[in-house]
Amino acid sequence: MFARLDPARRARSLETLDSTEFDVLVVGGGVVGAGAALDAASRGLSVALVEAEDWAAGTSSRSSKLVHGGLRYLEQLEFKLVREALKERGLLLRRLAPHLVRPVPFLFPLKKQWERAYVGAGVLLYDSIGGAGAVPMHRHLSRRKMASLGPSLDSDAFAGAIRYYDAQVDDARLVATLVRTAAQHGATVVSRARVTSLLRSDGRVSGASVRDELSGVTHVVRARRVISATGVWTDSLNSLSPGAPPFHVRMSKGVHVLVDRSKIQLDGGLITQTEKSVLFVIPWGAYWIIGTTDTPYSGSPEDVSATPEDISYILDHVNAVLRSPLSADDVVGTYAGLRPLLDGASGDTAKLSREHAVAQLEPGFFVIAGGKYTTYRVMAADVVNAAVAGLGRAVAPSLTARLPLCGAVGYQELWADRTRVAAESGLPTSTVERLLRRYGSAVSDLLALIAQDSSLATPVAGYLAAEIVYAVTHEGALGLEDVLARRTRIAMEHLDFGASVADRVADLIAGPLRWSAAERDAAVAAYVASTELAAQAGM
Repeated sequence: MFARLDPARRARSLETLDSTEFDVLVVGGGVVGAGAALDAASRGLSVALVEAEDWAAGTSSRSSKLVHGGLRYLEQLEFKLVREALKERGLLLRRLAPHLVRPVPFLFPLKKQWERAYVGAGVLLYDSIGGAGAVPMHRHLSRRKMASLGPSLDSDAFAGAIRYYDAQVDDARLVATLVRTAAQHGATVVSRARVTSLLRSDGRVSGASVRDELSGVTHVVRARRVISATGVWTDSLNSLSPGAPPFHVRMSKGVHVLVDRSKIQLDGGLITQTEKSVLFVIPWGAYWIIGTTDTPYSGSPEDVSATPEDISYILDHVNAVLRSPLSADDVVGTYAGLRPLLDGASGDTAKLSREHAVAQLEPGFFVIAGGKYTTYRVMAADVVNAAVAGLGRAVAPSLTARLPLCGAVGYQELWADRTRVAAESGLPTSTVERLLRRYGSAVSDLLALIAQDSSLATPVAGYLAAEIVYAVTHEGALGLEDVLARRTRIAMEHLDFGASVADRVADLIAGPLRWSAAERDAAVAAYVASTELAAQAGM
């Protein structure tokens, strides 16, 4: 029913890379690259999507986990960006991914009464443009009502609050779902496949050399158009072209910390302004995600980490609104990511535009950069539109605005019938609800695994063993990090990055990955070593 991205399919896809001339080769398996592959494939084009690491291994798995318009961008007069993002938020909530994206309320504390009119006008505009009706309207709250919704907040320091709604998503899961949906529409998708050079013929880019990072074998991929959607690696891929890029990407580091849900008593989330940006407190299962920073970064994208200074900055700012302060000992997990911002005149990354740009560096080679996670679909359509112009045949317009992602169709019906699903599967209703919000109607495949092997219903660090196996047999995971960091979020939710369950997870995935005992042991040793290095770096 749904595309199954297992190791056998990857092997077949590598053969397809060698034997096919594609209409479009998309480089980069983040949210924009996956979105572009889906956009092109759903138009009837032959598409290949390659990613040097795992799907969403970079920025697209390290966001604030929000699908939002960017309330603070209204203050920067970025009305077009906010309207566009809110429209996309509405599409994701209602049609494209209702199983993955859901509304979440936020409190916006007011320090002075006079702020109520100013902030209220902004939130009213936020509720009115783009995605009006997709989430409940905002409400003004008295200091007493604010205190009842947020007992942990230092309500004496505020004049009240405004409660408004945005939406939340597991960012890496959305990307994995986009990749599966693209594959379902015929795209050839291969992770751990690195572009090493561009091919040219008749004065235009005609494909790329792609090295399989697992075998070391290089594949020659022929394509009539090549699209770079590589985020913070944009300038690196641009260097393969002699064309002068019309823009560059500047990196901004965003750090988040996780604390146990019991540490803050709050109904919904919280947003408050800082001297540089905004601070979010976001509900995340058994945890709170607190962040973020917005600081220039010039190191290697692979080495980005959360420093003690970053963590102190976040704790200092959240403690300014709490009755009982948090300490570093309360932090159970951290993660750091990089925003790919279009370079501009400002030296302050917090002021650089989140809008995106598309360029043709040379005939046949197109680049997209900038933008926001929420507007990935628009970005994908824009770069595909540019790439297919002059392809020599009529190409249908983008239809992804009305194309539900894998697991969306049938989700609402299963949700309404979740008590029966729980009874038939033998799982608690709360577990079925969590699974439906991660897999939608694709949960049927996962429950089938449990029906075949009841031991897969056992828990592993807050997830089911079946989810670990499913990550490899259906979702394209190729190793421990893929499973622990992105298909599940165990690495993010534990200070040891999941090292304590690496053995258990390796036992579950060794069979589907056809690992020998030696390969299994080596994978565990390498993962544990990488977590120790990350801990030493202060990540």
